[in-house]
Amino acid sequence: MERWFEFMGNHPILFGILGVLIILFFVFESRRSGRKISPQSLGILTKAQNAMLIDLRDSKDFKQGHISGSRNIPYSQLEKHVEELKATDRPLIFICNMGQVAGTALQKVGHQDSYRLDGGIINWKGQGLPLVKSK
Repeated sequence: MERWFEFMGNHPILFGILGVLIILFFVFESRRSGRKISPQSLGILTKAQNAMLIDLRDSKDFKQGHISGSRNIPYSQLEKHVEELKATDRPLIFICNMGQVAGTALQKVGHQDSYRLDGGIINWKGQGLPLVKSK
């Protein structure tokens, strides 16, 4: 460990560049995955602006439990609905299991006023929020 600090002291420019690269990585990665919305803010946005909730999970997972008012468009079928989703004037909120697929869908659709549920359904359930089951 002592040699590590000695190396850092001898090469401050290298470590400065490394620090900048790490920061840039996280900045670009957060922009790439789109704007996040918390589970609490989701309800507010849905009521205030009539946001459209798009659940990207498979229909099997959707039937086992989904957020009330959400529409199931599995990610594998998203291409068929891109034009329809782009054309809407309502805010879009994409939902998946953990929030990663939703970030990709957000980019693919390219709607100006769109979000992804931070942490996905797992975060939603973790906060004790209700899910609706389909028949």
